Amino acid sequence: MNAVTMDRPLIDAAAAMAAFEARDRASDGAFVVAVRTTHIYCRPSCPARRPRPENIAFYADGAAARAAGYRPCLRCRPDEASRDERAVREAIRLIEASEERVGLEDLARAVGYAPHHFHRLFKRDTGLTPAAFARGLRADRLARQLDETDSVTEAIYAAGYEAPSRAYADARAVLGMTPSAWRAGGAGERIRHAVVQTSLGPLLVAATDKGLCRVAFDEGEADLRTRFPGATFIAGDEGFERLVEAVAARVEAPAPAPVDDLPLDMRGTAFQQAIWRALLTIPAGETRSYAEIAAMAGRPKAVRAAGTACGDNGLVLVVPCHRVTRADGALGGYAYGPARKRMLLEREGKGRPCADVRRDGDE
Repeated sequence: MNAVTMDRPLIDAAAAMAAFEARDRASDGAFVVAVRTTHIYCRPSCPARRPRPENIAFYADGAAARAAGYRPCLRCRPDEASRDERAVREAIRLIEASEERVGLEDLARAVGYAPHHFHRLFKRDTGLTPAAFARGLRADRLARQLDETDSVTEAIYAAGYEAPSRAYADARAVLGMTPSAWRAGGAGERIRHAVVQTSLGPLLVAATDKGLCRVAFDEGEADLRTRFPGATFIAGDEGFERLVEAVAARVEAPAPAPVDDLPLDMRGTAFQQAIWRALLTIPAGETRSYAEIAAMAGRPKAVRAAGTACGDNGLVLVVPCHRVTRADGALGGYAYGPARKRMLLEREGKGRPCADVRRDGDE
């Protein structure tokens, strides 16, 4: 007899056990974990101490576990949590499918929650309010339209905006520049930059007037000009020099999260920015799996996309993508090489031998 049982063959017992041991939030709602000795069932991410494997059974959902004689855990509240997560996923689907703005009341009504309560749930699970999430999606559409349409005005309306003023506000917040500047490769942007030597190699630090726009190993001015062909490059001042010193210092002594002492000019899609904001919450000395980061961004099934977004992170050290590992604890990929990732984790007290090294997003 197997040590771990399941209520039907559709549940992969080995994968379920791995998710349970990793406290994988992305698996919440996919199944529940029942403990024979306590007659309680939990979410896979339940923070309680793990029981012995021979005392565990997996069920498709709370109803199946209750039918087998188990009762829900009062600590992780598996039935309530699953419903919350399904509601957030459905709200995201509705926002993405709508070409017009969906108000909070309409969104909450559609998923069966009171508006104020759902607002809190949505922000807890995605890191954004429903309105901010929708703004990010519209800005994504605007960026695509700007790349495909000759007229900025046409791009604004094609992206679903009712007025240019809203489009310009969203573009500055999400894209980091006006729609016109985006089309012109950063035209009108002023960028200061410097390359400093660190124990992990040369580090490029660049910033616009808004904040850091690029921090990368093994890059220089030529790489920066390729990314921002229309920008104006100016000399750094005393304030920029202090900013460079603060960033470079993180190579030797990683700062705790969240990052609240450095100005950031993160530019990317709504999904990328959601992933990067999730990365900012990981404290030094801790790691998260790609699946956990995807779930924190409101896309629990987009594990590979989360890995890709980690690889696209343009603010190394500041946005700590090195703190993301595979679900089995292996190192995973890193844009600047596995040796640097391992060294950064060791300096944060998280170093340990890794079984293998794979591309970001491999699970």
